[in-house]
Amino acid sequence: MDLWQLHIFCKVVELKSFSRAGDAVRLSQPTISSHIKDLEEHFGLRLIDRLARRVEPTKAGQLLYKHARKILALRDETETALADFQGSVKGQLVIGGSTIPSGYLLPPIIGNFCKAYPDVKITLLVGDTGEVLQKVLDLDVELGIVGARAENRQLKQVALVKDEMRLVVPCGHKWFGQKSIRLEQLLDEPLIVREPGSGTLRSFEKSLDRQGYRLEDFNIIARMGSTLAVCQAIKSKVGVSVLSSLAVHQDVAEGRLWPLEIEKLHLERQFYLTTMANRTQSPLVRPFINFLFESFNNPMDDSTTMEE
Repeated sequence: MDLWQLHIFCKVVELKSFSRAGDAVRLSQPTISSHIKDLEEHFGLRLIDRLARRVEPTKAGQLLYKHARKILALRDETETALADFQGSVKGQLVIGGSTIPSGYLLPPIIGNFCKAYPDVKITLLVGDTGEVLQKVLDLDVELGIVGARAENRQLKQVALVKDEMRLVVPCGHKWFGQKSIRLEQLLDEPLIVREPGSGTLRSFEKSLDRQGYRLEDFNIIARMGSTLAVCQAIKSKVGVSVLSSLAVHQDVAEGRLWPLEIEKLHLERQFYLTTMANRTQSPLVRPFINFLFESFNNPMDDSTTMEE
């Protein structure tokens, strides 16, 4: 077993294909298969199930993948630390982002950071807030940007940037063009919500709770796993939903959707920079964190406290 074989194994698991993994690392499919076979012989276990149109890790493969990611992350941290010792910023940084940060906030920042530090490569893993927090806990990513506070004291968070959520309705809706509605008016309206684990849903539920309501009090017509799916459903007049203003900016500008305030409902939230409380940060993390805060005109200094 060597690091290169673990790297190939992780690519096969992540891309669910020997051929796509081969394209990613510029090796032929037979060579990829040979490396996986060598790993299976080394451990004496079947690691990959070859299904009809994809491959999936076995239980043993899932366990190996979890540990392999940590080993490869430590390899990257080692290379970065030695580069830092030589006075250069280079290496690979793996970060996580929930739906809104990954779709609207992080891509331009990552692009600008890589222009400023051309020897740095950044991998962005996307998931809902719960999934990203778990990736931080599992050490799969060095930091995550999510739209809700964490309840685990192993995590540290600091507010990064504010986000405004609004009730979003389609063109032609009875509330289209209005500035606001009363919360009671929403009770019987067909409502689309995100899936459990979504930061948007968590923030909405907390806002409702402060007004003495529960999500179950409303006419939930659908739950959807992405902001894009919710936007499409609203435009198809399936129902209305509470979404980030960032996510609907273009559709609002083009007249397809309309954002409203809900009176007495506080729909402002924060996006949080999230890290492991006791994890030693790689030398790449501090420059990237500083770059993040400077991008939002909110410089972070050493006196900034991370919220537990």
